[in-house]
Parts: sequence; structure tokens; C-alpha cells
Amino acid sequence: MLTRRDVLKSGTIAAVVGIAGRHQIAEAAAPQPKTKVSFDVPAGGCDCHVHVFGDPARYPFFAGRTYTPEVASVEELRQLLAALRLERVVIVQPSVYGTDNSCTLDGIRQLGNRARGVAVIDDKTSEADLDAMAKVGIRGIRLNLATSGITDPAAARQRFENGVARVRNRNWHIQFNTQPSVIEALSPQLLASPVPLVIDHFSGASAARGVEQPGFGALINLVKSGKTYVKISGSADSVSTREDLADVAPLAKALVAANPQRVLWGTNWPHPGSSQVAGRKPTDLALHVQTDDGKVLNMLPVWVPDAATRKLILVDNPARLYGF
Repeated sequence: MLTRRDVLKSGTIAAVVGIAGRHQIAEAAAPQPKTKVSFDVPAGGCDCHVHVFGDPARYPFFAGRTYTPEVASVEELRQLLAALRLERVVIVQPSVYGTDNSCTLDGIRQLGNRARGVAVIDDKTSEADLDAMAKVGIRGIRLNLATSGITDPAAARQRFENGVARVRNRNWHIQFNTQPSVIEALSPQLLASPVPLVIDHFSGASAARGVEQPGFGALINLVKSGKTYVKISGSADSVSTREDLADVAPLAKALVAANPQRVLWGTNWPHPGSSQVAGRKPTDLALHVQTDDGKVLNMLPVWVPDAATRKLILVDNPARLYGF
């Protein structure tokens, strides 16, 4: 039987749509946990960072994208959450859709009150658009600086200031996908931010470089100040270089020690293969990284041995920030 991955490998997205309509697709390409969760996950636990990628015929990709992902459906997301024993989820708008948030919003609608979201907007996004997003469950906007290749602090600062102007009266937050050097350069402005801030994926730090790497101290200070949440997410995709994730522990423990009330946990499911690959065009299919999220979630008790602190990270902090 033709699997979805076979279909996806066979050609362009346009070809995928045509072929998929004529064959039964059996294999779920979006990764599912292989390892069972080995600790008691508290009621109301939340995965604070996932993406949904719909049928490209219905949800066309942004022409300026840097990669083309496989499908990752809401039903597959439900399976992930059930396996991880998590009740809530935050769907983050991926860069491949630009400012067309339709797929993210539809995912939230399908999941209902257990879901919230983070959108991507620009100066063409109207206030009426933002009002409509808020009703669906959007609670913040994401600045995809890393994906856009923005490393210049001046450009990043301008994007941040524009974002503040759009959300400061909405009780929303601004989420950064960036790197430690940008966080360090923007620290004075971030410490004075009038809106809550969220930093993705350990701020893009490298686990192999440890807590003394440039810029990580600035992240610690932001978390300690209470101005900034940080997602201990993406560890198996982009942070760690080890299969056992042991090199991530110092980073995670340092952030939790700085302020456990400002730490969030997320999978980064379906682990899109967004890293640059030599010879791969943005329109070529980028397969998801087949990450075992059960194994990754089982790292949380290693990083955070105290059950009450884990409840803060999995339940209380997301409830406060996203309004569950």
C-alpha cells in the first residue's frame, strides 16, 4: 500500500495533492511517541509549542518560505496529546504560512477550549483581524527572527517595537524565535517591555556550549526578572547533540532555578525539518524529524525533580499566560 511518506517523497506538493486523491494513504508521517511517559503528568498539563500543517490544497504555503513541510493533522496532534497524557495545547503559527493564520486558527477551532494559539501578523493585519483571532483563542504574536535570518539587533528591535504597538492593549504576549546574541542585544528593551515576552526553544542556545555561552546569561536575567517566559522545547531537534539529551540538563536546570514561574514546556511537534540542507530548495519537501516525544517528556523529571515545580511548568504557568 502506498504510504503518505512515499507520496510526499514522490514529487512536488502539487503532485502530492493529485496522487493523494487517488490512493489510500496509510502511514502517519507526523511522529508519535514510542516511549511511554514514566511519571505522573498533572491534570491540565499543556504542550506549549506545536504546529499544524494542513492539506496544501486547502492551506497554501507562503511563497517566501524557507522550507516545505509534510502534513501534520489535528487528528495526529490529538494522538500525540493522548500518548503524552496532556490535556491542553498551544498551536504556534509556523513560518511556512507567512501571515495567513487560517490553518492555525482552524486547528484551534477543531480542538475547542483545550487549545490556544500564537499568530504571525504584519502591518496589513487589521485590528478587526486581531479581534477575530482573539475570539478563536490567539493569545500572542510570534516574531520569527531566526527563520527570517534576522540577526541584526536594530532590525530585531524595530520588529519588537512594532509588535508591542499592536498587542499592548490586548493582554497578549510577544514570542521570539531567535538566538542568544539577539536576546542579549535587546535586553534593555525587553526588560522594559510593557507586554509579557516568551522565548522559544531555550533561546536557540546550544546545549554543547553550556550555561556560560554568550547570551545565555541575558536570558537567565530576563527569566529571573519575571518579564520573560522561556520554553524548554525543541531540545531534541535543535538544542542537543546527544541522543540521551544529557547535555540539555544544565540549561534547563539553570532556567528553572532562575524563576520556575516563567518556564514553559513544549514538544515542537511535529518537529519540522526546517534546518537548512545543502542543495534543498525551499519548495522541496522537508521531512519531519522523527523525534520520540515520550522520551523527551521523560526528561522533565530529570531536569525538574520536584513534582510541585513540574506542575507549575506544565499547568499553572500556561494557564496564566494563555488564559486556560
